[in-house]
Amino acid sequence: MSLPRARIAGALGSAVTAANALGGGSVAAVWRVRLADGRDAVVKSGRGLDLEAWMLRWLARETAAPVPKVLHAEEDLLVLEWIDARPGLDGADAERHLAEIVAALHAHRGQRFGFERDTAIGGLRQPNGEADTWLEFFRDRRLLYMAREALGAGRLPLSAMSRIERLASRLERWLPGRAEPRLIHGDLWHGNVLSRSGRVLALLDPALSFSDPEIELAFMTLFGSVSEPFFAVYRERRPLAPGFFEERRALYNLYPLLVHVRLFGGSYVGEVEATLARFGC
Repeated sequence: MSLPRARIAGALGSAVTAANALGGGSVAAVWRVRLADGRDAVVKSGRGLDLEAWMLRWLARETAAPVPKVLHAEEDLLVLEWIDARPGLDGADAERHLAEIVAALHAHRGQRFGFERDTAIGGLRQPNGEADTWLEFFRDRRLLYMAREALGAGRLPLSAMSRIERLASRLERWLPGRAEPRLIHGDLWHGNVLSRSGRVLALLDPALSFSDPEIELAFMTLFGSVSEPFFAVYRERRPLAPGFFEERRALYNLYPLLVHVRLFGGSYVGEVEATLARFGC
């Protein structure tokens, strides 16, 4: 995919004088560009980018979370301010700072579980139709929805789908009835965090919803994005209920695992099946 130089110049009023392709763009092609007026920016070219821009603007307006400023947005073109930082967390201090940011996000309470519009994760639709209970929302809008998407794509075996449906019918055994709808980023792994010198400078690629914050915390451990320095600070601000690490973390991580099954198949199916066995399904 080629860089749309003329469109960028027309949108920003300044020509592109240099461009370098950036890695990590699984949904869109990504470049760092230098403009004739001296600005640096990040350009993304793909599909569904107006939704990403909407979520970034929503976070900038409604929260104190650090996010890149949206300079221009269309359905297939997004231009963001350049932030001089690297993807990931560059040490324990950055983990602690991220904990402060995430705890502040999770302090935002919604009226119901869900969100005002559907969002996206990994380029896949993420339905956010509102629900009164967390069990209903997690079961129908996350677990069963993504399992059916993976099944329909031919990447989840029918036998595994039947086991997921069995687990879904028993969720009240493990999910807390007291859960409150809280704002989550929704796709918070180390690749969507920019940090430098022990500080988090931006969160990227949100997949917003009002959910039980535990589903966010679970995902942050799935690929080792955070460790004890993060949780030590987070617990000071928002104590964790008993059973999160022992049971619910694995249960909630079925959702991002199913996202990966839908996208990639392969070994992720085995991880889903191992989790189902852990819960007797």
